[in-house]
Amino acid sequence: MYAVIETGGKQYRVELGSELAIERLDVAPGDTVRFERVLLIADGDDAQIGTPVVADALVTGEVLRQDRGEKIIVFKYRPKARHRAKKGHRQEQTVIRVADITFGGKSAAEAAGVEKRAETKSRQAAAAEAEKKAAADAALAEKLAADEAAREAKEKAAEKAAEKPATKAATAKASTAKAADKPATKATTTKASTAKAPAGKASTTKSTAAKSSTEAKPAAKPKSTTQSSSKSTSSKTSAKKKDA
Repeated sequence: MYAVIETGGKQYRVELGSELAIERLDVAPGDTVRFERVLLIADGDDAQIGTPVVADALVTGEVLRQDRGEKIIVFKYRPKARHRAKKGHRQEQTVIRVADITFGGKSAAEAAGVEKRAETKSRQAAAAEAEKKAAADAALAEKLAADEAAREAKEKAAEKAAEKPATKAATAKASTAKAADKPATKATTTKASTAKAPAGKASTTKSTAAKSSTEAKPAAKPKSTTQSSSKSTSSKTSAKKKDA
């Protein structure tokens, strides 16, 4: 809803909440001003034009402050008369804020209040819904995190349970491999020692056999002498027997 008012010999288009500077009024800041000369008023597609003013239309405003407008320069010049006049001017003004526009029992302020309350209510409902959704999302995220943690714990427990038999089997295999390696090592060491020892013993045996053979040869000669002596004695005894 908007309206066109007349004040101070000027026309202004005003809406609810708009601020405007009008000609100076004898009022104090905080006072309420009523503008009864409403030339036009429109509400949506409906418009009412006054002749010259609209009946039952009223615009009220709140005085904000007394102010002065921007400075303007007034310069007067008269040719061929050597007349020059320069003056500055700042217009005294009253700044107001439109508080309400009423027409035909309708109030723009009440409608705006209803709209504002509805908007506030919808905003609060949206905020509550957003908070509810955020809480639901947080709960779902916590649940998913807990499920993920439980699943990871189960997987870790399963991995540990699977690793234990494998470790035991590996240790058993390692122990059996070590046990199998030990006899083989002993056998190889024994073979090596036996392979080394007989060679040395054989050489020593050969040397001793050679020595014994060399020593035995001179001892064999007396055996022959004794045999010959025995043969000679036996021949002598046999000869004696024959002579007898």
